[in-house]
Amino acid sequence: MNFHAIRAIYVYEMARTFRTLMQSIASPVISTSLYFVVFGAAIGSRIQEVDGISYGAFIIPGLIMLSLLTESISNASFGIYMPKYSGTIFEILSAPISGVETVIGYVGAAATKSLILGVLILITARFFVDYEIQHPFWMTAFLVLTALTFSMFGFILGIWADSFERLQIVPMLIVMPLTFLGGSFYSISMLPPFWQTVTLFNPVVYLVSGFRWSFYGSSDVGVELSFLAIFGFLALCTAGIWYIFRTGYRLKV
Repeated sequence: MNFHAIRAIYVYEMARTFRTLMQSIASPVISTSLYFVVFGAAIGSRIQEVDGISYGAFIIPGLIMLSLLTESISNASFGIYMPKYSGTIFEILSAPISGVETVIGYVGAAATKSLILGVLILITARFFVDYEIQHPFWMTAFLVLTALTFSMFGFILGIWADSFERLQIVPMLIVMPLTFLGGSFYSISMLPPFWQTVTLFNPVVYLVSGFRWSFYGSSDVGVELSFLAIFGFLALCTAGIWYIFRTGYRLKV
């Protein structure tokens, strides 16, 4: 294992984040704070509790998951897309660095950024509402697994994309709507029976539900299904990255 290569990629990606601190870290935290103000004040005044939890506290896991998913994908996809766009990807491919080491460097940096963001949002939430974390170990596990999995998904997206427009299609038009419709701001038990069934086909439901369980001990679906969903998606992303480096898909052209 070439740890020097991994460290070089990781440090470079993290340095890029700190060069754009307002865009990478401050902007998502401020945006999430506005969600707390708008949803907590406007909707929270009408919905006092959901499943015995104050509405302001109820939406915290959903807001963190929303930021974690979108930022993990964006960070990883942009990180690998820029070398493709500038042509420096061929320097990486010709260097004595394996595909595994390349992925660890880029995905590790993207996941680290997302975890920092998730922790900052968690701290910021304390200024707006009181909350508890009943299962801190499982909460951390969900954070790490989600950041890692969707950073891998973002890496695949960055390889697939051939323009900046395509780079934004999946996060903005697919992931974000699925997160909003995945129980981030409501319990799916509040929906009519037909729409409850439809919502269960949304994979983000299982992520948000499991993450909320780690906070409050209650969830819309079984926590076992939540872990099964995240590990299943992790396996799919791993297989996708293996295929990319095995075939050179959009790398060696």
